[in-house]
Amino acid sequence: MKKTVFFIMTVLSSFIMSGQEITGQWNGFLKVPGGQLALVINISKSEKGYTSTMDSPDQGAKGIPVTTTTFENNILKFEIPNARIVFEGELNQFNVIVGTFTQSGQSLPLNLSREKLEKEIVKRPQEPQKPFSYYTEDVTFENKIDKNVLAGTLTLPQKEGKFPVAILITGSGAQNRDEEMLGHKPFLVLADYLTKKGIGVLRFDDRGTAKSTGEYKTATTLDFAKDVQAGIDYLKTRKEIDKNKIGLIGHSEGGIIAPIVAENSKDIKFIVLLAGPGLRGDKLMLLQKEKIERQMGISESEIQKGQEIFKGVYEIITAAPAGDPILKSRVSGYMTSKLGDKMVDNQIKTFAEQITSPWTTGFLKLDPSIALEKVKCPVLALNGEKDLQVPADVNLEAVKAALVKGGNKNVTTRKLPNLNHLFQECQTGSPDEYAAIEQTFSPIALEEISKWVLVQVK
Repeated sequence: MKKTVFFIMTVLSSFIMSGQEITGQWNGFLKVPGGQLALVINISKSEKGYTSTMDSPDQGAKGIPVTTTTFENNILKFEIPNARIVFEGELNQFNVIVGTFTQSGQSLPLNLSREKLEKEIVKRPQEPQKPFSYYTEDVTFENKIDKNVLAGTLTLPQKEGKFPVAILITGSGAQNRDEEMLGHKPFLVLADYLTKKGIGVLRFDDRGTAKSTGEYKTATTLDFAKDVQAGIDYLKTRKEIDKNKIGLIGHSEGGIIAPIVAENSKDIKFIVLLAGPGLRGDKLMLLQKEKIERQMGISESEIQKGQEIFKGVYEIITAAPAGDPILKSRVSGYMTSKLGDKMVDNQIKTFAEQITSPWTTGFLKLDPSIALEKVKCPVLALNGEKDLQVPADVNLEAVKAALVKGGNKNVTTRKLPNLNHLFQECQTGSPDEYAAIEQTFSPIALEEISKWVLVQVK
C-alpha cells in the first residue's frame, strides 16, 4: 500500500523541541543516500509542556503524533521508543536546530529551520523527457455519479489508429496521474514504456488532487472505483480506442480497485495487479506493521505488544456499523486504557481521527476476495519479493485462490526477485529506501507487464 497507511502505523521518523519561544513550524530534510525526505514539525505548548506533530509531505502524511519532547538549555530531544527513534539537536544563534536523527542504531544528520527549504535535485534516470515519440493529450472526464471531474493524460502510440489501452490506478494516498512520490513518477515511467510497446495508457489525478475536482478526504476505495469506471466510459467515446481491448493496471490499493471495477463491467479485457492485496484490510495492516517493524530492528516483545494493541483497535472498527457516531470515542477510550501513560490526550485524539477516517474504516473492512471471485477476465498478479507493505507470498496465494475459486482459468501470479513495493530493485524492501534508490521501476517488471498485456490484446 502506500505512504499514508504504513506511515500512520510505523512512523518513519520524528522529533521536537521545548524551551524558549520554539512553538510553530520547523522544516528539515532527513538526508539518506541518494535522496531526501522532507519533514515538517508543528510545535505547540500547553500546561503539560510541549507537544508536536509531524508532517511528511513526500509521504502524503499529516499530523503524525510525536511521543515525547524536551527542550532544555537550547537542546531539543525527542524520542519514539517503539520505533527506536531518537533526535537530539542544539538551537544555534542562527535559529537553526543542528542535530542527529537516530533510528534502530543508524544515525543521520537532521537540521531544522523556520524557513521553507528547497530540495536538492535527485537523479531519476528512467524519467522520460519531452519530446515524446508518441502522441500525448491532456484530457478530462466526469464521474457523473459523484459529480467530480477527473483530469489526466492519454498517451497513444500514434495520433491516428485504433489501439488497446490500459487505465492506471494509483495506490493509497492522494496521488497525481504520475503516482508521484519521493521524487519518483512510477506511472509516468510505466505509461511511457507501455505506449512505446503499442499500448495506449490513460492515467489521471485522484479526485481532489492536482487538476481533478472532488473531495478526497471523505472518499473510500469504492468511490475511487467509480472514478475508474468513469474513465472506462470516457475511453469508449474515443475513436482511437479499441473498445474490446480496454484493461486496468492497479498498484497497491489500485490492485483492489481493479477487480471491483472488473467484476461489474463486461468492458474489461484484462487486469494487472501490481502488489495488489489479497488479504482483508485489517489482516494486511497487521502483517505490514509486523514486517516493517521487524526490518527496523524493533524487539519481538515490542512488535507483539503492538500487534495486540492494533488488533484490538481493528476489531472495534470492523465490528462497528457504518457511520457509527461513537466509533472515534470508543477507539480513544481503548487507546487510553492501553497507552494512557505513554500518549497525551491530543496524541490519542489525532490517532483516533486518523484511524476512523472514512477511507481507513472502509479499507480495514474490505475483503478483496469478494470481488476477485467474480472476475472472469485474464489476470496477472505481480509482487516484489522484498515487498514489506503487501508481502508477496501470502497475498499472491490469496489472490490466486479467490480467482480460481470463482472459476477464472486465466490467472498468472509471479513473485519478482529483489523488488520492493514500488517494484524497485532494493536491498531490504524498507520504505526508508524508496527515495534513495535512483531506479523508479524495474525494467524486469516493466517487461513482464508489457509482454503479458500484449498477449491478451492480440
